[in-house]
Amino acid sequence: MKIIGVLTSGGDSAGMNAAIRAVVRTALTYNLSVFGIKRGYEGLIEDDMLEMDYDSVSGILSRGGTILYSARSEEFLKPVGRKKAIKNVRRRGIEGLVVIGGDGSFQGAHTLYQEYTIPVVGIPGTIDNDIGGTEYTIGYDTACNIALEALDKIRDTAQSHGRVFLVEVMGKHAGYIALETGIASGAEVILIPEVTTDVDAVARKLSEGIRKGWRSAIVVVAEGDDAGGAFKISKKLKEKIGRDIRVTILGHIQRGGFPSAVDRINASRLGVAAVDMLVSGQTDIMVGIVSGRVVTTSLSKTWTQKKGVDTDLIRIAKLLSS
Repeated sequence: MKIIGVLTSGGDSAGMNAAIRAVVRTALTYNLSVFGIKRGYEGLIEDDMLEMDYDSVSGILSRGGTILYSARSEEFLKPVGRKKAIKNVRRRGIEGLVVIGGDGSFQGAHTLYQEYTIPVVGIPGTIDNDIGGTEYTIGYDTACNIALEALDKIRDTAQSHGRVFLVEVMGKHAGYIALETGIASGAEVILIPEVTTDVDAVARKLSEGIRKGWRSAIVVVAEGDDAGGAFKISKKLKEKIGRDIRVTILGHIQRGGFPSAVDRINASRLGVAAVDMLVSGQTDIMVGIVSGRVVTTSLSKTWTQKKGVDTDLIRIAKLLSS
């Protein structure tokens, strides 16, 4: 193997640049050439690539987002789009791809491997932390720290005015951010997609707490909660408890910003591991981290074997907010 490519796809997450840097520097150390593919699979189709060197990744370790940019490609979902992509891959002499992204990105990589046998290795990059085969995804730790900082500040205002706040965090299909930041911030209620929400029970808990003398209350809501988003839930709660309720949607602020030390270190570990896998001939896999060690998982298992939230954390959240 003499030439590899690296791309970022799907939603951006802090630490992606650290992974790109690790891929490029490791490849160059192994005397491999590296093409950075811009805008994910869209760049692969449009041949939007540049050859990368040490200067290309200098100073990016601390930057959020991705210097290669990201996009979702409708054309790549079709055989004709993938045919265009592989034509550019072969013309450039690329013999292996490192794909940094989530399960949708991995499905694309897996399909490309199945159809054209191009070696592919995935690196999990998503703030939702919902990829099977790894306990960690790039950007999750930073997203949690950003959400936690916001929750701590909102608590100050909630206490000052004696209000109930509903704070919506990201997590369309997974409640990892909501659960962990809820515990870390001392939220009175945490609502996640994995547990059915009983709005009446939430109202009773808030009403009971207010009667016991709660000055304020924070309800952390994952955006994908089955009862709806924070605004919809707040309307229902206000009718039931008759108390002033304010809503804060944290939104995309959770994706950006300087990556945490955890994200920088783990992204670096996974970037090195991805190149190691390609060089050793391993393919159609994802490199992840389990129990502090780098492991590999078949790409197809990363979306078919979803991991659930830690049930012990759910228990802890209930105990500490009672």
